[in-house]
Amino acid sequence: MAFFENMLRLIDMQSFASVWFWIVLALYWSSVSQTVLGAPYDLILRARKGGAQDQQDLSALVGIHVRRRLALMRRAGHWIVGFTMAMLTLVFMLAFLYWLEFAQALALLLLPMTLVRFFSLRLCFRIEREHPDGQRLARMLLRHRLWMQGLGMVAIFVTAVWGMLHVMSRSALGW
Repeated sequence: MAFFENMLRLIDMQSFASVWFWIVLALYWSSVSQTVLGAPYDLILRARKGGAQDQQDLSALVGIHVRRRLALMRRAGHWIVGFTMAMLTLVFMLAFLYWLEFAQALALLLLPMTLVRFFSLRLCFRIEREHPDGQRLARMLLRHRLWMQGLGMVAIFVTAVWGMLHVMSRSALGW
């Protein structure tokens, strides 16, 4: 029984005061910045500089990821969208209707994650439609990465401000 109590104390459901929440937030946004549609950032940069082999590798790698994502969305996209919206609705109701801190933390993680997935899917459809190669594909991926970094900066800022206000209000009330 002591093991489970120690684990619950370590994981701590008071998310904004927990280091684990901030580690997850930082790791997620770091991974979003490192790969775009499965292509590592350094490969995109090398392909943009004009290396023929790097451009072929980038096209092949991105093509695989684009086909996989679009096949999944065409096969079960309506279920995925429905389940995602149901979960977001549940989390947002628990977060901002019932004011559960854990749900607020989840909401501040899941909404930007959902936006990242939506914009990545949108890019997949655009790549399938336009069939860009070489430097044009690299530019599209770098532009997408830049927008995702901007979204990440806004999401981290909003999460930090919300978390700071939550922790400060909880300490002011003596909880």
